[in-house]
Amino acid sequence: MQTNMPDIADTAPALQTGKLDWVGMADIELPFIFESRGLAPVNVNAKARAFVNLHKEDAKGIHMSRLFLALDTLSTEQHVNPSTLSQALDTFISSHEGLSDQAKIEFKFELPLRRKSLLSGKAGWKSYPITLEAKIDRGQLSFELSLDVTYSSTCPCSAALARQLIQNAFVEKFNQQPLNHEEVINWLGSTDGIIATPHSQRSIANVKIKLDRNITEFDILSLVDTLENELKTPVQAAVKREDEQEFARLNGQNLMFCEDAARKIKAVLESEQYADYWLQINHYESLHAHDAVAIAVKGVANGYQP
Repeated sequence: MQTNMPDIADTAPALQTGKLDWVGMADIELPFIFESRGLAPVNVNAKARAFVNLHKEDAKGIHMSRLFLALDTLSTEQHVNPSTLSQALDTFISSHEGLSDQAKIEFKFELPLRRKSLLSGKAGWKSYPITLEAKIDRGQLSFELSLDVTYSSTCPCSAALARQLIQNAFVEKFNQQPLNHEEVINWLGSTDGIIATPHSQRSIANVKIKLDRNITEFDILSLVDTLENELKTPVQAAVKREDEQEFARLNGQNLMFCEDAARKIKAVLESEQYADYWLQINHYESLHAHDAVAIAVKGVANGYQP
């Protein structure tokens, strides 16, 4: 009976020689327990990508099962944090000695966070799409975090036009007559008084940041809080009437084009002193069939491009 099974990746010659930047697997189903500062360890269901480079020009291929097994250990025996990701990347490299000196892992998942209401004291779950990438390049470790934050944006132009219509209606209603305080108050509280409202739309800020390679923990909650506090109008989870009214007030007091939102986020990312960042603001227009978009980067040499 034959006991040694053939390993074509080790023994067969390459059909054509040449180095390859990345070889591996994508869309791997991978549940794991994720750790981040300020949160209890949470179970998430991720789609994973795992790669090494192939710098040995005449090698037939890599050992993909070794990548998969390292990820499986991460899934079943560990929690995902900077330390365990670094260990997995080291395993990728050590299991491909002579073939690879670069490795990367990418996870895409949704992180559920408890978010408080604006005024009522209620709370509910909101899920935030996360992309987390860890990479090792000739011994140098790096981490990259991408996150989507959904919010409401009210158009400043539309608000100005609505105010003008309300002013015109006021003049038409009360022109050349003594103003009665109670009558004006009642009129303002009627549909005749507020004859126009500005348009707003659900909007999404896509943010990508380069993390310090020496981090010992992730801190997604702090980043979410920073972005939502800057935007002022994140979409809500639990909502009572007082919360809805407060949300309407916040929208009215924080009018913004996509350019305004992009500059607000750019300023707060600068203040956090990230090594590099990329952001895209998407306002999914309710007036137009197209979207309004703004993009910005930190602008460092060899960094993220717009």
